[in-house]
Amino acid sequence: MRGVVMHAPGDVRVEDRDDPTIIAPTDAIIRVSATCICGSDLWPYRGIEHVHEPAAMGHEYVGIVEEVGSEVQNITPGQFVVGSFFASDNTCEICQAGYHSSCIHRVGVGSIGTQAQLARIPLADGTLVATPELPPADLIPTLLAASDVLGTGWFGAVAAEAGPGKTVAVVGDGAVGLLAVLAAKQLGAQRIIAMSRHEPRQKLAREYGATDIVEERGDAGVAKIKELTGGLGAHSVIEAVGTQESMMQAIRSTRPGGHVGYLGVAHNVQLPGEELFFSHVHLHGGPAPVRRFLPELIDLIWRRKINPGKVFDLTLPLEQAAEGYKAMDERRAIKTLLTL
Repeated sequence: MRGVVMHAPGDVRVEDRDDPTIIAPTDAIIRVSATCICGSDLWPYRGIEHVHEPAAMGHEYVGIVEEVGSEVQNITPGQFVVGSFFASDNTCEICQAGYHSSCIHRVGVGSIGTQAQLARIPLADGTLVATPELPPADLIPTLLAASDVLGTGWFGAVAAEAGPGKTVAVVGDGAVGLLAVLAAKQLGAQRIIAMSRHEPRQKLAREYGATDIVEERGDAGVAKIKELTGGLGAHSVIEAVGTQESMMQAIRSTRPGGHVGYLGVAHNVQLPGEELFFSHVHLHGGPAPVRRFLPELIDLIWRRKINPGKVFDLTLPLEQAAEGYKAMDERRAIKTLLTL
């Protein structure tokens, strides 16, 4: 099969890889219908995370089941499925509490690589969710968004306790941040402030429900949020970047007693204990338990109540994945869809 492999920062190639096979009786093999490039894939691409050896890339996927292991009971060949970037059993105490990304048997799908024609998905019964039937072509990108960025943005909104009567601010205008805006709107937020200085992303944020746009960053961004909220700060702030500046901007934009949902994979983030102590801000986040939300999100997509697939503003064949990485790195694209 053909698949994406990163050899070094900036060096992405599409190569022949071995077809996956069933290894554990709980595995499934899917033929990938669509995959995509994640903002987190840019950390190694930019050299911020080290690439020690050639690595298969990708952790977002939808596709049709081709084969299942002997212990798989609920997923069957021929089904169209959506899965999360962490495989989980969906039965352990941690999963039952809603934190599938910390499942005691979890497997990172990124270690397998789903930017490929085929993929082996561990713990298939607990990880994959089937659609009611084979979806029409126009729903495939939208369902793909549920595999990571929609579920992640949704978790951020839930963690930040976005809801009716709340003012929500979103730090970060990548795909996760934009879909956090969508999630906050779906959860009933009264006012949604998107922090963005890129016109196409601002436009999509407004389509998804943003009522205000703040272009300032850092301390200036915090001051603007305070200005818009009578000096108090937002009730709920979603951090969707993962840098020191974005985390502090999120915390400082939150009113006392408010909630921060943090989603960006943290890189060298250090929290000042005394400031945090006196802020009275709740912090909750981490790797999104996307599997918790998949049934609800697939239902909303299937009934065409939401369209998260709009975050894909560049579509390329798998063989042109290198251009997709470059476009996202240069911020010419929000998110690249790879077709197979």
